[in-house]
Amino acid sequence: MREIVLDTETTGFDPAQGDRIVEIGAVELYNHMPTGRTFHEYINPQRGMPQDAFNVHGIGPDLLDTPRAPQDGEVTLKDKPLFQQVAQSFVDFIGDAKLVIHNAAFDMKFLNAELGWLNFPQIPWEQAIDTLEIARRKFPGSPASLDALCRRFAIDNSDRTLHGALLDSEILAEVYLEL
Repeated sequence: MREIVLDTETTGFDPAQGDRIVEIGAVELYNHMPTGRTFHEYINPQRGMPQDAFNVHGIGPDLLDTPRAPQDGEVTLKDKPLFQQVAQSFVDFIGDAKLVIHNAAFDMKFLNAELGWLNFPQIPWEQAIDTLEIARRKFPGSPASLDALCRRFAIDNSDRTLHGALLDSEILAEVYLEL
């Protein structure tokens, strides 16, 4: 059974208000084991980067309202591909595999908006497995953030100082197997 553990980083919370995806990270699992195949792209959102979003993921200092030179480890986006340039390879990578996503409603909303703007078929909601829902059902009343689940399952997330789609997908794959 093939599954794709997936995460996105965005410019904000709502594609209907002009927010866009700036990073996609995905890890392939086969029979619940990582295969080593990944999909990772930084994406030029063709818009500015709100400070609040930058504070979450540290991507795109060159797109801030008051741009500054990137510091070590920060990713600039002006030279990255547009979503339309990576859409087909992304769709090919995920195929019809189940998508394991923490807070799936958020990522699916963005992915389907981006795909819809390009007249690509939408990803069916039934294709997603939401690890946030699983954690809330399994541990009612307990914190269910990715960091909280890492603490619960003693998963090392010390490399995660900021959100990053590929790293978060790799961590989520471990959390998913524990759930």
